Amino acid sequence: MPNRRTVLKGVAMAATVATGGIHAPLIQAATAAENPKLKGRVKQSVVFWCFNARGDKWSAEKTCEVTVELGCPSVEIIGPEHWPTLKKHGLICAIAPNGMPGAPFMRGFNNTQFHAENLERTGKMIDACAEAKFPSVISFVGYKWTNPEDPKSAAITNDDAFANCVKGFKELAKHAEKKGVTVCVEHLNTRDSSDPMKGHPGYQGDDLDFVASIIRKVGSPRIKLLFDIYHVQLMHGDIIRRIEQNKDIIGHIHTAGVPGRGELDENQEVNYPAVIKKLLDVGYTGYVGQEFIPTRDPLVGLKQAVKLCDV
Repeated sequence: MPNRRTVLKGVAMAATVATGGIHAPLIQAATAAENPKLKGRVKQSVVFWCFNARGDKWSAEKTCEVTVELGCPSVEIIGPEHWPTLKKHGLICAIAPNGMPGAPFMRGFNNTQFHAENLERTGKMIDACAEAKFPSVISFVGYKWTNPEDPKSAAITNDDAFANCVKGFKELAKHAEKKGVTVCVEHLNTRDSSDPMKGHPGYQGDDLDFVASIIRKVGSPRIKLLFDIYHVQLMHGDIIRRIEQNKDIIGHIHTAGVPGRGELDENQEVNYPAVIKKLLDVGYTGYVGQEFIPTRDPLVGLKQAVKLCDV
C-alpha cells in the first residue's frame, strides 16, 4: 500500500502535468475543496467598491468571476454601466448606488437644498433597478452642516433633519412603491476619523434609533433600513438585540470587521455566525453584502467571510 508521501507526490505531479488528461479532474477537485457548496440559507453579495477602489483593484469582470466561483448571487453598489457584465454571469445587483456624485452620504435628505437632486438621481436609479429587476437602491441621511464639506457652516438641528428626511423620503417612496424597488437608508458611524471610508464624522444619521424613527415615520414598505453591522457595532454594540428591535424595517445588511473595517477574521470582535443566525431567526430574507476593506489577499479574505456567514 502506498504511503502518504507517495500519494501526495503523485497528486502534485499530476496537477502540474500540462497534458495527459489526469490533471484537470485533480485541479477541479482542489477548487471544489477550496470553495465548498454553500448551504444557501443566506444570500451573500460582494460590494464592488471594496475590491475595485483599492489594492488589487478588481475589474467588474474579475469581481463577477470571483462572485460566481464563491457561489454568491450578487455584486452590489455597482453602477448600471456594469450591469450587462453582471447579467452575463447570471448575477444581480442586490443594492444599487443612488446616483449622487462624489461622496453620496454627505448630501442626503436632511438638507433641503439637496432634495431635488436626490429625488431626480435616486428616482432614475429606481427606474433602472425596476427595468433590470434588481431589488433596492441605497440612500442616506446626510451630513449635519448646511455646507456638508465645511464643518464651520451652520448646523442642521436634529429636529429639522428629522422633518426634512421624512418629507424627502415620503416623496421618494411614492415613486419607489410604483416601481416595486426598495430604498434602504444607511446608518453610519462618526467615531472613526482615520479614513473617509471607515467612518464619517459629521454624518447626521449616526444614531440607529434616529434613523429607524425616520423610517417608521415615513411608513412605507419601500423605505427600509440598511443595517450595517460594522457601523452599528462601532456606535452602539448590542447587535443581536438591535436586530430584534428593528427586524420589521431591515432591508439590507452590510458586514466588515470591527475595528478597522477589515476582514471578518480572528483579529476583529464581532461574532458573525451568531449575528447572521439571528438575522435568519427573525425571518430576514434579504441580502448580506460583504463590505470590508481588504488588508491582505482579497480573495482569501472574501472566501473566509463568505464561509463564516454561511450559517
